Amino acid sequence: MNRRELLRNTTMGFGSLALNSMLAAESQPNKLPHLVAKAKRVIFLFQAGGPSQVDLLDPKPLLNKLHGEQLPDSVRGGQRLTGMSGNQSSIPLAGSPFKFAQHGQSGQWFSEILPHTAKIADDICVIKNMYTEAINHGPGVTYLQTGSQIAGRPSMGAWTQYGLGSTNEDLPAFVVLVTKNKSGQPLVSRLWGSGFLPSEYQGIRFRSGKDPVLYLNNPEGVSPQARRQLLDRLSDLHSHQHALAEEQAILDRIQQYEMAFNMQSSVPEVADMSDEPQSTFELYGEEARNSGSFAANCLLARRLAERGVKFIQLYHQGWDQHGGLKGGITRQCRETDQPSAALVQDLKQRGMLEDTLVVWGGEFGRTNYSQGKLNGDNFGRDHHPRCFTMWMAGGGVKGGMSYGQTDDYGYNIVNADGVPISPTKHHYTEDAVHVHDLQATMLHLLGLDHTALTYKFQGRRFRLTDVHGDIVKPILA
Repeated sequence: MNRRELLRNTTMGFGSLALNSMLAAESQPNKLPHLVAKAKRVIFLFQAGGPSQVDLLDPKPLLNKLHGEQLPDSVRGGQRLTGMSGNQSSIPLAGSPFKFAQHGQSGQWFSEILPHTAKIADDICVIKNMYTEAINHGPGVTYLQTGSQIAGRPSMGAWTQYGLGSTNEDLPAFVVLVTKNKSGQPLVSRLWGSGFLPSEYQGIRFRSGKDPVLYLNNPEGVSPQARRQLLDRLSDLHSHQHALAEEQAILDRIQQYEMAFNMQSSVPEVADMSDEPQSTFELYGEEARNSGSFAANCLLARRLAERGVKFIQLYHQGWDQHGGLKGGITRQCRETDQPSAALVQDLKQRGMLEDTLVVWGGEFGRTNYSQGKLNGDNFGRDHHPRCFTMWMAGGGVKGGMSYGQTDDYGYNIVNADGVPISPTKHHYTEDAVHVHDLQATMLHLLGLDHTALTYKFQGRRFRLTDVHGDIVKPILA
């Protein structure tokens, strides 16, 4: 006899009623303080692998001037390196092989391999002072997506749905899109999982092809009417079971079956791009016609946003250029630059950018020195958590600004006076943005107080930002 049966079959069942009342209470978010939401939804364009900030958005002419010279000990400051370059006898500085120019009225700097992103310079906020403690991909991606380097916590999208709920009965509140046919560090479902939150909050992955959601369509010979009758009878059985054991999981299961039934018609409709005009594909690029490509996923993200999906997570692998950086990062930008910019432009022309928060970036940055042998402009860069760059647009964020700065070597974050600093998540400084600060700011823009959005698990109240995180107020519109 398990614990639930014991409580149900003894003391006239009052123990079971008490237990289920407690569990039901814990499955609901606390009454949250009222905040004015600037954003109704988030589209997170996650670039897995760690894009090189010094080759894309944070130019460092000094590196080109000192190309091939050793990284000064005074700059490194004894900081740890990964096992991939920490044992190198030589750590030569490597200048970017790409040219940079200023764009827009804001005069923000962009690499020549980001020509389309450069066109939205006045719409985006480029955050150059990001930092993290994670130095390897698995912990780094997990940290940014779940608030912990250790697997098992709820993802950011799950926390958002838990805090805001869902207003759409036909589509999930949290949808995940992964670029097809990409290699690199693996992306696993726990990155968009619900962790210890109820399973209804996990992200639903849409795939390319005729079946965007696995096992959603009816088997051969099963009509929609037959499926409806089956679900009605199944609901009756679950309701009977719930009358005997008032468990929230039973009601969640009924709701999930109903959502799946509604999705049988809503998912094919949202995934069908045939109603998009030619001008849309000119904006996103012809690759947007290729289902499962990053361009197609960006277009699909806009369609999902229009239909009330609150958190749309895109993943694009391949930014891990330990070698052959020039060719590798050029290919990555060719795949992502135009559709990323197009998404911002598309949302803006539809009047949706002001309440849609778009986020672009990876788990960390890249080193200012060459990993392995430096051979002209043929080299790679190692992982660099000390400073990296992300950009945000819409949803209550100031456009046309760069926030924060790094030293002339692109190795350390510096304060307003240009002095290198060693920021820590335990003490907030406006000169640096920690992973938890980014998460706190995103939740704030959605109208959620990150310190109040908690869930009790194993005797402790957990939250996305753990016990850290501050809102980055200077970037707020």
